[in-house]
Amino acid sequence: MKRAGRSAGSYDESDVRIRPGRSSRPRTKTRPQHNNAESAMVVSVDRGRWGCVLDGDQDRRIVAMRARELGRTPIVVGDRVDVVGDLSGQPDTLARIVRVTERRTVLRRTADDTDPYERIVVGNAEQLFIVVALADPPPRTGFVERAMVAAYAGGLRPILCLTKHDLAADSEFATAFEDLDLTIIHGGMDDPLDPVLDLLTDHLTALIGHSGVGKSTLVNRLVPDADRAVGEVSGVGKGKHTSTQSVALPLPSGGWVIDTPGVRSFGLAHITPDDVLAAFTDLAEAIEDCPRGCTHLGPPSDPECALDQLTGKEHRVLAIRRLLTALTANDPW
Repeated sequence: MKRAGRSAGSYDESDVRIRPGRSSRPRTKTRPQHNNAESAMVVSVDRGRWGCVLDGDQDRRIVAMRARELGRTPIVVGDRVDVVGDLSGQPDTLARIVRVTERRTVLRRTADDTDPYERIVVGNAEQLFIVVALADPPPRTGFVERAMVAAYAGGLRPILCLTKHDLAADSEFATAFEDLDLTIIHGGMDDPLDPVLDLLTDHLTALIGHSGVGKSTLVNRLVPDADRAVGEVSGVGKGKHTSTQSVALPLPSGGWVIDTPGVRSFGLAHITPDDVLAAFTDLAEAIEDCPRGCTHLGPPSDPECALDQLTGKEHRVLAIRRLLTALTANDPW
């Protein structure tokens, strides 16, 4: 608008005022250090909200969102994170996750063996409890072998838990794994719980298994108030825990179990044969003498595999090769 008393010809560029657009505004690269952030463990995930326990204390529960500076950084159950903001845990309060600590172990899977996209199932678990029914549904060695492969590659210790052994003998099925140093235990409804607790107490353990094998029954025995606990740790967003989400539950004797969804597929596209053999110290050194590209399956595909030169370990090598065969078979079991 022309000012009163000035002619149009008296205006020049100094009279022009341009408001900078959003994209042209200077933006600082300095980011807060969050030196006062507290450590927490993620125990549940629900559509953009993470349930956490401060310092691993089950009685100090909070709900958090992911800080903007983390972008799309994946955060899964079992992750150790740093949080800031409202840490009171009161209803309708929300903290922020500002850092994700490097994972010590990781359980990954892909949709199938041709899918390049890795899905992180659990972070920082020390053990993988593979729950298998001996009947109804019938057991499949392929599932156990592939779960073991994922555990070895991710740094977890696999444990095989057999249920429903009142319906079928377990001797033949368990024999398939006797040369792999695999701990095998019974965890059916009528089995004593103390041996299972001895393995789980003071550890972070992920449980996996097909639907119907008795995994939920086992969880309810381990955590007597599991249904209530699930509601507490997973009521963090718009929904509640279902079989499609993992959730960590505290054991009364100490430690945590992570109840994962029923397994429909367990792709291993992200794992190589060397990843598996690296978990076996007595065999890892031997494969250094293998030719480039060796899959360690032996003749005829790998006639110069160094594993065939080992003496006294023939049965163990055969057991490892069964794992490697399961890795490459893409068997849906």
